[in-house]
Amino acid sequence: MSPADGEVVAITPVREDEYLKADVIQVSIFMSPLNVHVNRFPVSGTVGFYRHVPGEYLMAFEEKSSSRNERTLIGIENGRCRVLFKQIAGFIARRIVAQVNVGDHAVAGQRFGMIKFGSRVDVLVPRGAGIRVKLGEKTVAGETVLAVLP
Repeated sequence: MSPADGEVVAITPVREDEYLKADVIQVSIFMSPLNVHVNRFPVSGTVGFYRHVPGEYLMAFEEKSSSRNERTLIGIENGRCRVLFKQIAGFIARRIVAQVNVGDHAVAGQRFGMIKFGSRVDVLVPRGAGIRVKLGEKTVAGETVLAVLP
C-alpha cells in the first residue's frame, strides 16, 4: 500500500544493488507541500535493512533525486519477498524522520515517520508484482494499493 499521500510520478524498472540486489519495479510518489507528510509502512514484515544517506536537495519530483538527494532506505522482509522503500528529502524538505530499527516489526499502514514539507517516497517491489497504480494517480497513505506482491 502507499506509504504517503501524493502523486505517482514514476513507475519504472530499475536495478537495486544495496538491499534487494535485483531488477525491480520502482513506484515513485511525490508529496507536494500541501500533502500530509506522515509516512506509513507499505508492507508488513520485519525491518531487515535501514540506512541514512546524506545528499543534495534537488526538486523531489526529478528522477535523479532518488539517487542524489538526502534519503533513508528501509527494507522489509516478510517471508514471501523483500521490499525496499526510500524517504527522499526535496528542495524544500530538509528533515527526514524515521523511527525505525533493524529487527522492528512493520505493519502495513502503520505510521513510522515523516518527511517535513515537499518530498518523495520510492517503493521498490519485485519484478513479478502486479502494479495497481498509474502515472498521475493520487495516492492516500495506508489506503491506496500500489502493487500486489508475488
